[in-house]
Amino acid sequence: MTAQTTTPTASHLTSAHVDPAAQVASAGFVPVQTRSERPHSFEPSEFGTPTGREVNWKHTPVAQLTSLFAVAEPNDGVRYDIQSGEQYFAAPLAAGTAPRGEVFLAEDITAAVAWQGATDALHIRIPREEEVAEPVFLTIEGLGADRRADAHIVIEALEHSVATVVLQHTGSVQYTQNLEIIARPGSKLTVISLQQWQDDAVHTSAHQARVDADATLKHFVVSFGGGVVRVNPNVELAGAGSEGYLYGLSYADAGQHLESQVYLHHKGPRTKGDVLYKGALQGQGAHSVWIGDVLIGQNATGTDSYEANRNLVLTEGARADSIPNLEIETGDILGAGHASATGRFDDEQLFYLQARGISEEEARRLVVLGFLTDIVQRLGIPALETELLDAIETELAAVDA
Repeated sequence: MTAQTTTPTASHLTSAHVDPAAQVASAGFVPVQTRSERPHSFEPSEFGTPTGREVNWKHTPVAQLTSLFAVAEPNDGVRYDIQSGEQYFAAPLAAGTAPRGEVFLAEDITAAVAWQGATDALHIRIPREEEVAEPVFLTIEGLGADRRADAHIVIEALEHSVATVVLQHTGSVQYTQNLEIIARPGSKLTVISLQQWQDDAVHTSAHQARVDADATLKHFVVSFGGGVVRVNPNVELAGAGSEGYLYGLSYADAGQHLESQVYLHHKGPRTKGDVLYKGALQGQGAHSVWIGDVLIGQNATGTDSYEANRNLVLTEGARADSIPNLEIETGDILGAGHASATGRFDDEQLFYLQARGISEEEARRLVVLGFLTDIVQRLGIPALETELLDAIETELAAVDA
């Protein structure tokens, strides 16, 4: 499959709401700006080595990812440990074996590397009409910062099934990963990806999902650990009445780079989407990147969609980049919007709390917890919610120390 650069036509640009930068032409060339126009290929060489000037790499420290631009040799940097739900792990999928590749199309070099490097894909399969009471829980442990691994994972929820799948990343490694998610008609699937790496881990991951008719996908990206972590979800609401809820939570410390480029494509009619990512940053060089793209297609009539990103900068020297984009190709929708906000502590909030006898340290803690707890409480797994709130408390203690 060959990567091709697609130039938007004049009719496309006039019929959709796009970032004005996408309309800037130089010598007759219109650069690829919208997510829907990006090239796809399973061959890493088709993309070329990123320089940091490309639209999808310009906020990323590419120099720290060079080890991920070639297939892992040997591919032994991680260990997989099934914590619960072993009965839902089906036989591994070789390339060309369905449903691997039913949804997934690599849209950057690291996704193509993971596709080529993963000889077999893990396959988590929820049977038709089965309601799984406990989360299916897989730990992915990195075995050392000097080791490499490429992986492909397929999560498939068959018709009218209900399940939650948790992927927990720990340890340290140089890791590329593709996650392919298929929510078949009437299913209700929750997927939670936890990045709790050690500080020297490097991780890029492409999450691509299709949500069929009357199905619902809740997708969480929670990133606390790792040196460079780049998790890019791509969700297509393909079937009529499908719903997608994309939530993210990050906490970046000094020197950390935590990134998510989110794409929600409303393709079928009467679809509903909600995107909400929140992040906190502290320490010199702490950096978070969120780029949110929503495309409401020509046939997505009756769509209701909203995306938002909120960031709280706790100390000097931290930076959050936040870029929302909205592209609409039909006027027959219920509603669509986007928002982005990055700021420091609200002095009025602190004053209000301190005026009631709360110390400044405790007031700051309460503000941050109140800001981030909104995402944590949506997980629906009490033990995991407690674990993450404890992790936030630990991060806050480091600010006060």
